[in-house]
Amino acid sequence: MAAEIPPAPASVRPPSPSDILSIRTDCLGPTWVATSFALSEDDGGSPPGRPDVAVLVHEADAGDLAQKSGAAALYLPGFLDSFFHVEQAAAFREAGIPLAGLDMRRCGRSVRSNASRDDLRDIYVREEEIGLAIGRLRSLGAGRIALIGHSTGGLQAALWAADNPGTVDAVVLNSPWLDHNGGAFERGPLTRFIDRVGARRPRLVFSPLFLRYARALHTDFGGEFSFDPRHKPLRRAVARMGFIRTVRRAQARIAAGDVKIDVPLLVAHSDASSRRPRFPRRDDVAVRDAVLGVEDMKRLAPLLSERVDMLEIPGGRHDLALSAKPAREAYTRGVVDWVRKTLGL
Repeated sequence: MAAEIPPAPASVRPPSPSDILSIRTDCLGPTWVATSFALSEDDGGSPPGRPDVAVLVHEADAGDLAQKSGAAALYLPGFLDSFFHVEQAAAFREAGIPLAGLDMRRCGRSVRSNASRDDLRDIYVREEEIGLAIGRLRSLGAGRIALIGHSTGGLQAALWAADNPGTVDAVVLNSPWLDHNGGAFERGPLTRFIDRVGARRPRLVFSPLFLRYARALHTDFGGEFSFDPRHKPLRRAVARMGFIRTVRRAQARIAAGDVKIDVPLLVAHSDASSRRPRFPRRDDVAVRDAVLGVEDMKRLAPLLSERVDMLEIPGGRHDLALSAKPAREAYTRGVVDWVRKTLGL
């Protein structure tokens, strides 16, 4: 018997036919479906003449699973990232929960031009596609939804849950980007400089990125995971001023206690950060968070919710779901069990 679906909150609606550009088989394989959403909101970062899209990816029988359990999980990837987490999806599937991934505008499958990759000027503009994705999962039969976000996607998930109460039933943050990983200069004078310059010149390059972490994950470089480098780049990319500006403004809300999540929250993190985050060594990438500061996550997580649980993963990478096998199994087991219990399954 199908689970009863409660009415969707006002900020969530099932996609209309005009919202859906295409539904096709995804690059993850013949059992995966990619739904492309047409987006109308713009913050100035979309390539000229090529309106933004977002792509929701899930297994073809996600609706059957959602109707049986009444639940689903939605995954938001991070900066220069994409959803390819089939191992995570299999673990959620065993618990009766379909896991869908959303490549938000200008990232992953949704990049329309390399020049616009993650050229985000207003982090809140991505709430349009999050609402469409949640609406789509609800229309498939999911009355209860867990929102999972990694890194920048973790920041995005926290903002969504706080600003759109009643739309999700649980939140998981996987190594969330809650503060800048730097010292007093980066968090003070440099942030103020970025705020001024990023408003006027959002495309100005803040920093080149050499993506050692991404290469360490890929099978071509000795890693365990195969993903499309068109979706998650392996060589070089940049972070732009407008992107850093909108992220730092959102992080300031968290530091001020202005982001309050009214549903159960799980914050997962590694047990250690890299000692050299700008130029991490290979052993740092393998067993530590080589991107963000673990202590920042521990410090700021209690500000997000009165119902927050912490999950520390020894030897965890920045994306805990892509850690070496013992660490990622511990993360997966902890997250799936927590989501299942929190959603009452």
